Amino acid sequence: MIPTPIIDHKTLLTLNTNELPIFEEAMPGVDAQPLYLDPHENVWVVRAIFKPGVTLPKHYHTGTVHLFTLSGKWNYVEYPDQPQTAGSYLYEPGGSIHTFMTPADNTENTDTLMVVHGANINFDAEGNYVGIMDTTWFMQIFDTLVKERGMEPAKYITPAQHRYTTDK
Repeated sequence: MIPTPIIDHKTLLTLNTNELPIFEEAMPGVDAQPLYLDPHENVWVVRAIFKPGVTLPKHYHTGTVHLFTLSGKWNYVEYPDQPQTAGSYLYEPGGSIHTFMTPADNTENTDTLMVVHGANINFDAEGNYVGIMDTTWFMQIFDTLVKERGMEPAKYITPAQHRYTTDK
């Protein structure tokens, strides 16, 4: 027997990245496009486009990551002999520590799609804690950029607020 759905889906939750704005310089050297941000489960799906010569802070992942490279080239500083190029898929288990970078001699931007569970705990070159990058951080960044730049609100998929079963 076919199960009865508990949620009435009247429309697909779908986005076309070609029709959504890209937040240029969301971080230095990084353009970003939010697709799915779930602050309840701390899952973020973001398209990130890295300019040549970008190095992110060393970071520790509290959860898993699925990273698809759509174009360009990047590698972890710790694994220079394992570059990721267009068509690459990388799985990172929770507990991974590394430093993302795009080579300065890249001839094009590096376009990626990442599905991240949990947070990135970021550190400076000396190993000092500098901050957390998680779903809430991304939501705040995009909200701030919208206000500062006079843009339309970012359109991305996010789950509904939790509620009691007796709430209407």
